[in-house]
Amino acid sequence: MHELPIAAAIVEQAVQAAAAHGATRIETIEVEIGRRRQVVPEALQIAFAATSEGTIAEGARLEIVEIEMEAVCRVCGHRFKPEIDLYLCPRCEQADVRIVAGDDMILKSITAQTPEESASQEPRPA
Repeated sequence: MHELPIAAAIVEQAVQAAAAHGATRIETIEVEIGRRRQVVPEALQIAFAATSEGTIAEGARLEIVEIEMEAVCRVCGHRFKPEIDLYLCPRCEQADVRIVAGDDMILKSITAQTPEESASQEPRPA
């Protein structure tokens, strides 16, 4: 299960970024993961829940956006969406391509609470 180290990296980066802004709790983390990485979203969700325990990301919602693969043929310049196991250009039938999308993992956004937000949500005495 290669999702565990991916989840651990997501938690580590999100916690560091949120802490740098004084956050006390992370509510949502959005990641973009290229299809070529072959990440199983359900497995990543489980791994995220396990690796976030005891951190300010515990209980946070992990939103996963899968990015389709795109390739450019180095022979004819045609841009197309290959399959994971088939990199043959549909125009010239050569397998000499450059992957231009779908191979990345990007921590896109973090929604977190800061001490000021937490205090403003507490009930005020009457």
